[in-house]
Amino acid sequence: MAREVTHDAHGPEVIDPEDHGGDIYVCRCGLSDDKPFCDGSHRGTTDEEDGVDYKYENDDDEAPRHRIATIELEDA
Repeated sequence: MAREVTHDAHGPEVIDPEDHGGDIYVCRCGLSDDKPFCDGSHRGTTDEEDGVDYKYENDDDEAPRHRIATIELEDA
C-alpha cells in the first residue's frame, strides 16, 4: 500500500555541532536529493500558503507544484 507523507517544515533541523564536529542539517521538508541531509530544496517552499497542502511532482522543488485536498481522519 502506498502512503503519502506530509512535511510541513520550511527549513532543516540543526543538530548540535559540538556533538558531531560541525554543523549537520537534517531535511524536514522532504524534498532534499541528499536525504537525510538538507540540500537547500526547502527554499522552493517559501511561497506556500498557510493551511494549503501541496504535491511536488517527483518530490522535486523545481518541478510543477499542485494544490491538493486532504481528508482528515478521526482517531480510531
